[in-house]
Order: sequence, then structure tokens, then C-alpha cells
Amino acid sequence: MLDGSMQSFPLTLDKILDHAAKWHPDVEVVTAREKGPSVRIGYAALRVRARKASNILARLGVVTGDRVATLAWNSQAHVEAWFAIMGMGAVCHTLNPRLFEDQLAYIVNHAEGGLIFTDLTFVPLFEKLQPRLPNVAGFVIMTDRAHMPATTALRNPLRSEEHTSELQSRETISYAVFCL
Repeated sequence: MLDGSMQSFPLTLDKILDHAAKWHPDVEVVTAREKGPSVRIGYAALRVRARKASNILARLGVVTGDRVATLAWNSQAHVEAWFAIMGMGAVCHTLNPRLFEDQLAYIVNHAEGGLIFTDLTFVPLFEKLQPRLPNVAGFVIMTDRAHMPATTALRNPLRSEEHTSELQSRETISYAVFCL
């Protein structure tokens, strides 16, 4: 009987990104930018940045099987977080910004995720929802340094992690981490 496997490794998203980076390094991924123009990045550069974001997640204690939520627009930072989360074996569950607060709270609590990656535009929503999210250990705000909030009602101290691509040094994404 034949196994039916086409490769000797699991076909996970990080392998797909590895393939794209190797064979199509300069093919562009185009995303919207928060309060600005579209951003273009090649697959090779995206892979580098996603791996850096994975390292940030590991420093925050995320391990294989952990659930990490995202509530963000279609930005480069969201794509990086998406590949970073799944590339390290964690489960990424994207939240729909069109849902009502009660629905979002239910989904986050049901998933029992420890972290939520979010765009700046959703910080006020999570400031309001955080008392109803007992399983969330922290929020990661994805934005550039110029738009990073000086203060927020999200609890506990701000720890800022920054990662810059050597290939596109003009694109710096800062991650503001609020641990509850």
C-alpha cells in the first residue's frame, strides 16, 4: 500500500513561505498600511520579518499549540504576525472586526488564547473588553514607532519590541506589549 505523501515533511504555512522566499524572493506581497499608502515587500523579506516576529513571540512565552488571536486590518504587520504565529506551531485565530463586542468576547474566551495582536484602531475596543477577557495574558499593538500610543487603558506596563528588516530598513514595526 502506498503512503500517498508527496513530501517527507508536513505542509505547513511556514514551508509554503520558505518555498516562496526561495523560488520567488522578489515577487511582491502588497498590503495596506495604517494611515498611509500600500506597502510592497518581497517573499524573501517577508520571511525574514516573520521569523523575527516569531522570535518576539517566543520571548513572550508562546509555544507550539498556544492560541494567539489577531484583530487587525490587512496590513504587512498582520501578515507577518499571521506567518509568525503559525510558523512556530502556534494556532492563529483571526477575529472579525465586524462582529459585535459580545461575539468577540465569546470567541476570545472560548479559544482561551493568551495573546491578542491588534492594530491601533482596535485598542479602544480592547480597553473596553479587557475586563471580560480573563484568559488573555496580554495585547500586542502592531504599529510603527510614530503611531505608538504614549498611554492606554490596557493594563500593566508597556514593553516595546521592535523589528526592522535589513532588506527594508524604512519599514519598522514596533510591537507594544501590554501584559495583564
